[in-house]
Amino acid sequence: MAALGANLAIAASKFVAFAFSGSSSMLAEGVHSLADSGNQFLLLVGGKKAQREATPQHPFGYGRERYIYAFLVSIVLFSVGGMFAIYEGYEKIVHPHDVEHWYWPVGVLVFAIIAEGFSFRTAIKESNELRGKLSWSQFIRRAKAPELPVVLLEDFGALIGLVLALGGVGLALITGDGVWDGIGTVCIGVLLVLIALVLAAETKSLLLGEAAGIEEVKKIEAAIVDGDAVTSVIHMRTLHLGPEELLIAAKIAVQHDDTAAEVASAINAAEARIRAAVPIARVIYLEPDIYSEAEAAKGPDPAATPGGPNPHPTGH
Repeated sequence: MAALGANLAIAASKFVAFAFSGSSSMLAEGVHSLADSGNQFLLLVGGKKAQREATPQHPFGYGRERYIYAFLVSIVLFSVGGMFAIYEGYEKIVHPHDVEHWYWPVGVLVFAIIAEGFSFRTAIKESNELRGKLSWSQFIRRAKAPELPVVLLEDFGALIGLVLALGGVGLALITGDGVWDGIGTVCIGVLLVLIALVLAAETKSLLLGEAAGIEEVKKIEAAIVDGDAVTSVIHMRTLHLGPEELLIAAKIAVQHDDTAAEVASAINAAEARIRAAVPIARVIYLEPDIYSEAEAAKGPDPAATPGGPNPHPTGH
């Protein structure tokens, strides 16, 4: 919401500055801010749609809607923001003209830097609550909720773009050559394209389906095994159905002489421990089996295909 409010205000001011000054950097930056505003709106729509209840046709719910809309954001940023800025900058270089009423673009750029700085600071504050000990690059790569990485990268790119626009306008005023304004615009476009490609790569990975993080996997394995009814985890798969929804499927080793009632009780207890340790574990499937060291020593089943249902030792 902070990013949406800031971008709408900035977009309006940039278009006003373009109307008075004729600066292509201002036009490119105005379209950039308008695209960013649309992106924030898309993220809000995705978050709303993801809250729908599961249906027979979509039994695991709609959590991945947030990933779909985040991917759309990268497309909008690439096409509307980046490619338009490159085209506008090229036109300005080929057909340069002087920047008129210089105080409009300079004033708007200073205002925009302040507003984007506020939005960026808000995104950093919200991200720090989830980032933990991860570096910023690790946080962007591993975050399961797409909104914060998207806003972080957009605001970071916007601040750099504003500095480039200010440099282009400044050089155009100092030298009297409007080509510098066009060069600044092309640099903004290239920057937006690069950010869009990073966002597309990260959201593509989320769309394909990512497993739980290393720490979460350790918590789940520790919660499953109680050392009595459940002796070990033979193998396990995890999958994010959404940022706050995790599917867990595991084959667990139980005592060979336990009754069906005892095994069922052990599974129910293990599920309760998992949900207590990892609250986002919404869908859990546990398959009981008897662990065999001889079977496990044979290694993976040669007939199992990579990425298939059981490429690891069966251990039964």
